[in-house]
Amino acid sequence: MTRTVFIDGAVGTTGLEIAERLAGRNEFSLIVLDDARRKDRDARAEALNSADFAILCLPDEAAREAVALIEPGSATRVIDASTAHRVAPGWVYGFPEVSGTQAVAEAARISNPGCYSTGFIALIAPLVQAGLIPADWPLTCNAVSGYSGGGKALIERFEADEDIAWRGYALQLGHKHVPEMQQRCGLVHPPLFTPAVIPAHRGMVVEIPLPLGAMPGAANADALRACLTDFYAGSPVVFMGEDPGAELLLRRSRAASDRLELFVFADDSGTQVRLIALLDNLGKGASGAAVQSLNLMAGLDQTAGLHL
Repeated sequence: MTRTVFIDGAVGTTGLEIAERLAGRNEFSLIVLDDARRKDRDARAEALNSADFAILCLPDEAAREAVALIEPGSATRVIDASTAHRVAPGWVYGFPEVSGTQAVAEAARISNPGCYSTGFIALIAPLVQAGLIPADWPLTCNAVSGYSGGGKALIERFEADEDIAWRGYALQLGHKHVPEMQQRCGLVHPPLFTPAVIPAHRGMVVEIPLPLGAMPGAANADALRACLTDFYAGSPVVFMGEDPGAELLLRRSRAASDRLELFVFADDSGTQVRLIALLDNLGKGASGAAVQSLNLMAGLDQTAGLHL
């Protein structure tokens, strides 16, 4: 059975990568609006209401407007790649490994996780859930991403100015990913999040340093590693990375990937740990995650069309 999919915002980076993962697949048929109609409200409303699945690759306010265009009682199921509904009631968080594959498969409304949030939640949520690190500890998250996650304007800026080596932002804190990071991990305090962009098209490293020796009730590094290994043992997408030795590299030549790799590094005393997630900001951090959820919602193998 072929299902129809409408990607609202199909010409953006996330939309294009979703379409690439669906190309050549007979399980889905794309509803495509030409350039003259893709911003027309009536044309979009018709497409949204006629599709089996709508994937929203839009700014937050436009995503809310798109949802409002879907008529009550419509059978259209939605995956929203924006920030708009990531902590909203009634929306299932599109992280099957954490939210549960069944919950995602049965959902009518899916909020796609943020790219940075994916790495943070993958590392922290299982450990807090297991009681291995305290939920009330003031966590810090340091992360760098390829510039493709910033959309067309940032892509053009980085590709036009080869002198940019590092772009720190959200310097006043309050990054839009923080609420989902806090809520989905069950944290008492919002993490102190320090994101930056580097001159690579794609790829992302998310790091959380843990001073275990100062954290009341925290487990040791071996227990943290064992917990994450067990938690993701059945996942075809999330893996514990192999020991890289003295250094962990993010290469500019990195190919598109929908994998998420997790690492636990510790000092000799075991009192200091660095949790690191390595992923593609356009893959498991965006388009790959949306397609994984779409597959589950359509009753298909969750890895179909993914780059693993």
